[in-house]
Amino acid sequence: MSIAVTQLTKLYGEQKAVNNISFTLGKGEIVGFLGPNGAGKSTTMKMITGYLQPDGGNVTVNGIVVKDNPINIKRKIGYLPESNALYTDMYIREYLAFVAGVHQVPDAKKRVEEVIALTGLTLESKKRIVQLSKGYKQRVGLAAALVHDPEVLILDEPTSGLDPNQIVEIRNVIKEQGIHKTVLFSSHILQEVQAICSRVIIINKGQLVADSPLADLQKGDNNAIKVSFEEALEDEWLRRLPAVNNVNKINTHTWQLQTSDNNAARKQLMELALKENLNITQLQNEGGNLEELFRSLTGDK
Repeated sequence: MSIAVTQLTKLYGEQKAVNNISFTLGKGEIVGFLGPNGAGKSTTMKMITGYLQPDGGNVTVNGIVVKDNPINIKRKIGYLPESNALYTDMYIREYLAFVAGVHQVPDAKKRVEEVIALTGLTLESKKRIVQLSKGYKQRVGLAAALVHDPEVLILDEPTSGLDPNQIVEIRNVIKEQGIHKTVLFSSHILQEVQAICSRVIIINKGQLVADSPLADLQKGDNNAIKVSFEEALEDEWLRRLPAVNNVNKINTHTWQLQTSDNNAARKQLMELALKENLNITQLQNEGGNLEELFRSLTGDK
């Protein structure tokens, strides 16, 4: 097991930024780590990498306890933080050679050239970092995270600031690295998560609210219907339908229904409309939408 997070907790005063969360990640997994701003994603990532000490629980990487072996762990992890702090007065090659030297990378010069090519920095490689756009600075940060060929990658918003073409290039780099490494990947771009990740972990207000293969999460959302009526009605009318498990009021006329069987629920809605002389203005299945699922798990109820 590459990463094991067990009952991890972090306090800031009385606020629980991370509240007793647990999950495991294996080699060859690319896992999307999602949550709204302030959910605790970056805090969790910093504890995994050893940059923050937890107030409760443990993190192990390849069986090594992070808080007991912070230097050894940093040899095994490549970390791209959201802030991506760089020595901007250095040239790209100079900076990457410095990072390689810190990690005592053998044949560092060759490895620096490899990561420059891998992250698409070749055309910019003779520039100082201060001269780069935000997107290319992100590439430098990713190259620095990869230069020591770590077993685990922790990437906090790695495509921030990239244009659409650059996003595709970096997406391919991450997918290639994920074949032999463990990758925990945070992003607010849900399309990126769908394109890269095979599994999703979602946290909200410091608590774990979902941990499942992406396909299973989307499949679970298939049993949902959005229905609108011309008339206003009480939610109790919809709760009585045998195929309806849960009712979520979107507005006075529109409802989202979690069902045991969409076809049965649609039939029962039509029967209800006919019996009560109601006019249905919208009736559609909802499924395979990570954005809707994310909102349902993290939005204020």
